[in-house]
Amino acid sequence: MEGHSQMGLMGESFDTSNLLGRMRDDEYESRSGSDNFDGGSGDDQEAGDDQPQKKKKKYHRHTPQQIQELEGFFKECPHPDEKQRTDLSKRLGLENKQVKFWFQNRRTQMKTQMERHENMILKQENDKLRAENSVMKDALANPICNSCGGPAIPGQISLEEHQTRIENARLKDELNRICALANKFLGRPLSSMASPLALPAPNACLELAIGRNGLAGPSNFGMPLPMGLDVGDGVLGSSPIMSSRSSRSPMGMMGNDSQMERSMLLDLALSAMDELVKMAQPDSPLWIKYSDSRNELLNHEEYARMCSPYIGPKPAGYVTEASRATGMVLANSLALVETLMDVDRWSEMFGSIVASAATLDVISSGTGGTRNGALQVMLAEIQLLSPLVPPRQLSFLRFCKQHAEGVWAVVDVSLDIARNAANCHPIVSCRRLPSGCVIQDMPNGFSKITWVEHSQYDESVIHQLCRPLVSSGIGFGAQRWIATLLRQCECLAILMSSAGTSDDSTVMSQAGRRSLLKLAQRMMEYFCSGICASSARKWDILPIGNLGDDMRIMARKNGDDPNEAPGIVLSASTSVWMPVSRQKVFDFLRNGQFRGEWDMLSNGGSMQEMVHIAKGQEDGNCVSILTANGTESNVQYLQESWTDASGSMVVYSPINMQSLNVVLSCGDSSFVALRPSGFAILPDGHPVNGDSSEGGGSCLLTVGLQMLQNSNQTSKFTVESVETVHHLLSCTIQKIKDALGVA
Repeated sequence: MEGHSQMGLMGESFDTSNLLGRMRDDEYESRSGSDNFDGGSGDDQEAGDDQPQKKKKKYHRHTPQQIQELEGFFKECPHPDEKQRTDLSKRLGLENKQVKFWFQNRRTQMKTQMERHENMILKQENDKLRAENSVMKDALANPICNSCGGPAIPGQISLEEHQTRIENARLKDELNRICALANKFLGRPLSSMASPLALPAPNACLELAIGRNGLAGPSNFGMPLPMGLDVGDGVLGSSPIMSSRSSRSPMGMMGNDSQMERSMLLDLALSAMDELVKMAQPDSPLWIKYSDSRNELLNHEEYARMCSPYIGPKPAGYVTEASRATGMVLANSLALVETLMDVDRWSEMFGSIVASAATLDVISSGTGGTRNGALQVMLAEIQLLSPLVPPRQLSFLRFCKQHAEGVWAVVDVSLDIARNAANCHPIVSCRRLPSGCVIQDMPNGFSKITWVEHSQYDESVIHQLCRPLVSSGIGFGAQRWIATLLRQCECLAILMSSAGTSDDSTVMSQAGRRSLLKLAQRMMEYFCSGICASSARKWDILPIGNLGDDMRIMARKNGDDPNEAPGIVLSASTSVWMPVSRQKVFDFLRNGQFRGEWDMLSNGGSMQEMVHIAKGQEDGNCVSILTANGTESNVQYLQESWTDASGSMVVYSPINMQSLNVVLSCGDSSFVALRPSGFAILPDGHPVNGDSSEGGGSCLLTVGLQMLQNSNQTSKFTVESVETVHHLLSCTIQKIKDALGVA
């Protein structure tokens, strides 16, 4: 802002006549406005300066009484007329010309004092702006990379640097205000002295996002998105620039205007963050409480008024799902933020919800060594553990911001409506409206987390049996995310505690325990992929005509995984409604004593728990090794079970004794082949149904079985294998119903 440096000379920037006037004003001021030449006018005095002085000029000093009278009259009337000056001269014993010159000098003196005071204020403000601008110029001249600490690559602008540019724009507005003030008091513009500084041209398009939110920023998309940035049907609303769908990356759609698109992405992220914070407020009018004062319903009229000016209309056939939940989590805000912003840790934390996830691009990794301001483009599949509910594929922005000390927020917002992949799996067309969580640190290492889930989706591909579960917000809603997070944090706390890691700690070492837990985690992932047909594993749905619409049989080739035996793996799954409480079904299925009542492969006998690793306060949250009573079989069963407010699971897989011994002796568990089967027990979505442990209520029971085809032809399945897995699934469901007294 070199052009602004002239502001410091405001007080000295007048023309020659003004300067002479100020010199004369100083002379008059030194005499307190009380002296004047005897009988001479101002012009006479100036003319006398050009002539040789023949005699010493005589000054007339007014008396204190005369000055007091003149000052009093000046306060009432600074510009007296001829009659008023004549009356004053007679009353004070002065000549009319003396009174006239006194008032002229007094007015000049007051004007000079006001100008000096105003110039001093302007000079102080200008010095402050020059100092701040000098700091910004140094920062722009030597940019530093936030990631590596070295010099930044020319052409790349960090979020922090762009905030500096925005601050510079604010200072330009402030400078214009100062120039207007100077014009008002000095009677002349200062544009020739203080020309505003223009931002560098290569990134001038970044200023497009400053208008509404005051923030924008760049990105270099390292890889193209698999889905176009659909502004017409997506969250951004209709736009003539990006309204058409395309399989190209968003950068390709805008050509050379990539910087403009980066600015749009940041604008979208900031708008979504503002909306999330509004929806997370405890007493927000956006939510209407049910009569039970626990559940809430979104006030759509209030939402349309407060939060959605940039969201396009809801597509035809779509329904809205919105929920909010709050919980106390045993983790600090920084740890939770890091988990949410790291795609691998996020997928592992919410393994039963997130089928697969990937970070497509990191627009900003944060500022100041933290995740504040981090922005990334992600792709994920969100699943519900039932073959009757296809997974949701989402391409979205994830933005993290620190709002205060110990208060963070992470928001997601869709970039496009997901479309079907190359396979023939049904995909729920869905867009995620601003959703996420606000995290606040609490005493004793806890954090209060408020989670908001808001989406619009196509309901037509969801089976009628599961539509109440999804539309109620229980299936994909905030309560499920909170419940999963609470359970996982409790599990981590127990596993890290030396007092409660295992009931047989004298037998198994910590390394053996970790190896077994890792194997159980892989078993859960395999089971979930076989239920939901996610893209995490390459399942092909078999078109078998005699199957009902509530049952699915899939197959995948096992040769791609070196840890499993080659062959064809078949998976059969279905969901049925059970007029029994979820807790009762869970207790029955996880108990080894009742295993023979439903397990077709247990020969009707019970099983005994040989190893037990607790993963929660509930008895059912654990990893176990089961063995059949009264047999010398070489096959054991690895079983994991858990329950929380969103649902329950019991998953098991046969494992031979040799492999188990290697795992328990701290060996590598990745080589162990798994064929997981099990159950997912979910609420049915009907609020009128209870869920008590005494037998009332109802639930949805999902059953999934996997088996390796016993055939020398490993490239295709056989009809006998399909019939076998179908028969096992049907018999298992019937045995469970019989044991629980369900007709």
